[in-house]
Amino acid sequence: MTGRHPTDPGGPSSPHEPEPQQAAYGEARWPMAVAVVAAMVLTLLLPDALRLGPRWLLPLVEGLLLVTLIAGDPGRINRRLAALRAVSITLAGVLAVSAIWSTVQLIDDLIHGGTETNSADGLLQAGGSVWASTILAFSLLYFELDSGGPAARAHRMPTTPELAFPQQLSPDLNATHWRPRFIDYLYLGLTNSTAFSPTDVMPLAPWAKIAMAVQSLVSLLILGLVIARAVNVLI
Repeated sequence: MTGRHPTDPGGPSSPHEPEPQQAAYGEARWPMAVAVVAAMVLTLLLPDALRLGPRWLLPLVEGLLLVTLIAGDPGRINRRLAALRAVSITLAGVLAVSAIWSTVQLIDDLIHGGTETNSADGLLQAGGSVWASTILAFSLLYFELDSGGPAARAHRMPTTPELAFPQQLSPDLNATHWRPRFIDYLYLGLTNSTAFSPTDVMPLAPWAKIAMAVQSLVSLLILGLVIARAVNVLI
């Protein structure tokens, strides 16, 4: 019987040969799409005085950007195209600008006693919608900017992350091929809006520190002023 040398093409792989490249991770698109649709609905629920532009403008722009992303990279997010990356960052930016604009208008309304916040129902609806919008907007911002975006993360995670999750900080978890998904960034956005500081995710890049600081400040202003106004309304 004729044997084959381990390094022959037909023989078993040598232990010194490099392992084949791992296939692209490719996170599903639908969680991110649901978040965008939820943000669009929240925009429609806002009073006119707290909304940037006409009622139909922002949902239309966000919807067109979302459809463009789905058409260009349907199913799973793994196509590394500059045009798609520009569209995704633009979408996250539009959501963030809209949320911050609504926050500024809400704060002005709370300070000066506008009609939108003179009743308990209106106050809770307006404040809750703006607060939820900021969570979704910043979650999508983290999702799109961290480590080159979801398409880049699908192919390769950087050695030094920009947002460090527990799986990346603890070698005991053995998460070599782990990838953060949108739910991880949504959790980051929620905890940063309630604790006003990092919880389990550490910002390492300057942009991440700035974004998390802005979100914490925005959330603190919304919750603090809404609670203060609520006390005055209910007394």
